[in-house]
Amino acid sequence: MDFLLERFPEPWILAVGGLLVGMTFGAFAQQSRFCLRAAALEFAHRSFGVRLSVWLLAFSAAVIGTQLLADVGEVAAGEARQLASPQSVSGGALGGLMFGAGMVLARGCASRLLVLSATGNLRALLSGLVFAVVAQASLRGILRPLREEMAGWLTTADIGGNDLMVFLNTSPLQAILFAAAWMVAGILIALRAKTPPWQAFAAVVTGLAVPLAWWFTSSMSRQAFDPVLVEGITFTGPSADTLMLFLSPPGSALDFGIGLVPGVFLGSFLAALVTRELVLQGFQDGRSMRRYLLGAALMGFGGMLAGGCAVGAGITGASVFALTAWITLGAIWLAAAITDRLVDRPVRDAPRLAAGSPA
Repeated sequence: MDFLLERFPEPWILAVGGLLVGMTFGAFAQQSRFCLRAAALEFAHRSFGVRLSVWLLAFSAAVIGTQLLADVGEVAAGEARQLASPQSVSGGALGGLMFGAGMVLARGCASRLLVLSATGNLRALLSGLVFAVVAQASLRGILRPLREEMAGWLTTADIGGNDLMVFLNTSPLQAILFAAAWMVAGILIALRAKTPPWQAFAAVVTGLAVPLAWWFTSSMSRQAFDPVLVEGITFTGPSADTLMLFLSPPGSALDFGIGLVPGVFLGSFLAALVTRELVLQGFQDGRSMRRYLLGAALMGFGGMLAGGCAVGAGITGASVFALTAWITLGAIWLAAAITDRLVDRPVRDAPRLAAGSPA
């Protein structure tokens, strides 16, 4: 790191680091078909298949890797935004519910939309743009007052902090063992569902991109001259900032997040190119288009309100055991199951009911 800092400007190092971490995440997320929506629906349908095994492997790898690095002092978890500053409990719950409903409607969370758009999915591309626009409006625009009002209803300052490990008096070893149990569950489900070995491996590497991000930004924060935010992988804020960079340069300063989003897109594109999975796909009709765009808008506001998306809160925040991240993750899973039951299940059941079969 010293070699790089002596020769290149710090913002450029952060951006390139974000680009490389993003490429790692994007390439292996594309290959593993990593998707929280698909995993949540498999769990809700009690099918416990490939998608659930992929998510569990990625999630547990992220938590184990982060806690191991934090235990040896390589990751400054206490300096992460999720633990170092007050977070919104009400925002985590309500934002998570909005995000979970939105990802079912849009058929993918923010990271999944970004990965799919790089493979030629125009539905995901347009939905991702709407997600970024609404996220920007929620961060600094017309929706900011509403977001701040809802976020202020209950914060971690009101309950004495956001570190779940402190609340539970948990050691790093116990946190690692907890995550290892989920890793074992993921492996068992993968074996039962006959998850292809390459897909399972890609899921683990997808998860390991999270501690890689924590390690890189922690290293930069210790050695850089200017203050550097210790952060992992998240897509809500960086998507909004990247959008503004392209719309009105230099709208956002170069940092880790600015490199992350293009990196995920590039990594997914290269992986799809190598495996010949680039396919142009569009909307089927106006009704499906409205569904996708409504879902993207809900994710944009919900993710910003919650302080993170399915990856930013659900994996990155959970990997440092931020209480609000676990609240958000639980709310996302709950809302996904409810939305699927209310919106998609009647459509799935219609042919059987029309044929006279029991529901």
